[in-house]
Amino acid sequence: MYARDNVADASDLQQRLPGGPQVDAAADMLRMLADPTRLRLMSLLGEGEHDVTALVAAVGMARPAVSQHLAKLRLTGLVSVHREGRRALYRARGGHVRRLVTEVLNAASHRVTGAQEHD
Repeated sequence: MYARDNVADASDLQQRLPGGPQVDAAADMLRMLADPTRLRLMSLLGEGEHDVTALVAAVGMARPAVSQHLAKLRLTGLVSVHREGRRALYRARGGHVRRLVTEVLNAASHRVTGAQEHD
């Protein structure tokens, strides 16, 4: 058996590619998660709802900086917000986003500790 026997033709591969808008949205989301502060915020927001005051205390940054990070995360659809009275409560938007953050942090943990990867 030759290696070329297992190669799909270019048109088959092109049809299996995700669409341009989908790839663009995914790249925007990943760019947002590439910032250490936003990744930390997303880790907290994946656990449940938090207001800005709690997030400021947790990450140890100034309120305006945290608010700006949250605004960027909202714009890319990674975070949702709802109000309870005067408080704005933020959380990671949906299971896909929560799992993405969890998985990337788990993969990083394996890389840092040298733990064996899972299949």
